[in-house]
Parts: sequence; structure tokens; C-alpha cells
Amino acid sequence: MACALTQGYNLDCRDSYGGVKSVYIAEMASVATITSSAGVITAIDKSTTKVFYEYKLIAHTAEADQELAPSRENGTLSVKQTIKFPINKMTVAVRNELLLLAQNRLYIVVVDNNGTGWLFGEDNGMMLAASTAKAGRVLGDRNGFELSFESDEKALAKQVDAATLLTLTTAEV
Repeated sequence: MACALTQGYNLDCRDSYGGVKSVYIAEMASVATITSSAGVITAIDKSTTKVFYEYKLIAHTAEADQELAPSRENGTLSVKQTIKFPINKMTVAVRNELLLLAQNRLYIVVVDNNGTGWLFGEDNGMMLAASTAKAGRVLGDRNGFELSFESDEKALAKQVDAATLLTLTTAEV
């Protein structure tokens, strides 16, 4: 059998946490190679002087989802990846960066509240699907941007190992 199962699943300790802590974003063109084995990325080699930019996120506001989309009729399996997060405070610098994000296909590494990194958009790149600028109605409303990125991928996101996470914001020389 070509797709034989390899393991079961047991209930584990209740020590896993939801939510997204931060994301690291780079243009696909900035990455030379990605090395992985058994669903874990062990190296992301960036082009000279290129880095992933860290976006620190507001607690309890960001989400990263992956939806398996099997088609019985077509015999296919794909994954819809979605990342959503707000950026508080409208500024010209953020506005200008959003326009650059919208023009690129992106790799986005999502770091969850367990400290685990996951690479979204590995094959086709994440793209900014929607961005809304909001000034709010009353004093306590959000003044800022709400972003939504999407990608259709062949497989679920791979885990980025801890050593590779540490290299994302360092430029290759």
C-alpha cells in the first residue's frame, strides 16, 4: 500500500498553547534554498544581505490556520494556509511597507505561543489577500491595519527547527 499509516495518536500532556507570538517575513526571491527532512526545516539559506523581518504581534489578536482540502472526485489534496494579524497605529512607514508586502510572494514563518516556528507558503508563497486601514469610531477603537495573507500549498507547513529560527534575522555574507 503506497499510503500506509505509520502511527497512532495518544492523548498528551496539556502543555500546548494557542495563539501566534510573532511572524518573520521575507520575499521568496530573498531565499536561495530551504533544507528539510521528515517535515522539519533544518536550514534556510538567504541571498547575500537578505533577512527575514520580524513582526511582533499583539497578544490574542493573530491567527494562523491551515485547512486540508481533499477532493474525492479529482484525487487531489491541497492545503489552504491563512495568516491574519493587526498592526496598531497607522503610520506612513507601515503604509509604505504594506504596499511592498502586497507586491511580493512571501515566505512567512509563524512562531506560535509554544515557541515553535512553522514555514507558511513554502511552494507558492503567501500573498497579501486583504489589508484594511481602520481609524475606528470611538477613542478606544483600533487605529491601524488588519492584514490577511493566503496561499494554496501542497502540504501542511513544516516546522522550522530552533537553530534555524535564530538565523532568520541575520544576513548572509
